[in-house]
Amino acid sequence: MRELTYNDYKRIVEQNLLNYLPEIDQKSITVYEAMKYSLMAGGKRLRPVLLLASCEFAGEECETAIPYACGIEFIHTYSLIHDDLPCMDDDDLRRGMPTNHKVYGEAMATLAGDGLLSCAFEAMNRDKLMFFDDFDMMKRRISASYEIANAAGCRGMIAGQVADIEAEDKNCSVELLDYIHNTKTAALITGAVRAGARLGGADEETLEDLTQYAENLGLAFQVADDILDVTGDVESMGKKPGSDEESKKATYPSLYGLERSKERLAELTEQAKAALAKYYDNAEFFVKLADELAERGK
Repeated sequence: MRELTYNDYKRIVEQNLLNYLPEIDQKSITVYEAMKYSLMAGGKRLRPVLLLASCEFAGEECETAIPYACGIEFIHTYSLIHDDLPCMDDDDLRRGMPTNHKVYGEAMATLAGDGLLSCAFEAMNRDKLMFFDDFDMMKRRISASYEIANAAGCRGMIAGQVADIEAEDKNCSVELLDYIHNTKTAALITGAVRAGARLGGADEETLEDLTQYAENLGLAFQVADDILDVTGDVESMGKKPGSDEESKKATYPSLYGLERSKERLAELTEQAKAALAKYYDNAEFFVKLADELAERGK
């Protein structure tokens, strides 16, 4: 198996993102510019990187998964554009730059998000058109796009956003907080890993182990974000800290306190690593990534 680094995977994603945006008529070119603005604004590219790495871990070279990696980054970017809107989190900065609606206006930002969501499934479905004569490869692709759709939809990311909005300025139970973060954040991370594993032809045991890893990693990632909102700054976060408290959002520090949140982050990180322990050095990429993401919240 090739030993690609995080930056190797990230470079593959960023070299291909614009290739999977369709050509747009000049009469509506503004929506293309708005989509491109947020898509190319930087970021960790965590979800597409995990998708590519999971595909390789399962046994296929990651190039086979590029349309799906780009698709999931389109979906993630659309969700950020919509999250930042005044009717949602009302943020002025994203990744250190003015948010999409601050540059293009609320209507165009809404349409840019809609456009990216549509482009995601256009990219994945276009890839499937090349595999009508190979049932196994077609099945892998259908399964991968289903994993992504399920994670992004009203039982995944959207469900978490609904619960997050409705929990603002209310007493939130630990169970509801876990539900919000398991769906709003962890679901798309888990969907990325499962989609990559499907494309790579993973067996059920490997798929389950990767799922356990991703669920714990996704929740740990959100706990670290919650901690950063308390302890971080604009330079490290790319947006104004303290916005969760201003919006009266339910977070781990607001329920557990800062120190217990850090302990929870460490617990989830260890659980993620333990899910892949039996794969030893073959899982080194995933183990190292879990540790690096946890560092953000220390």
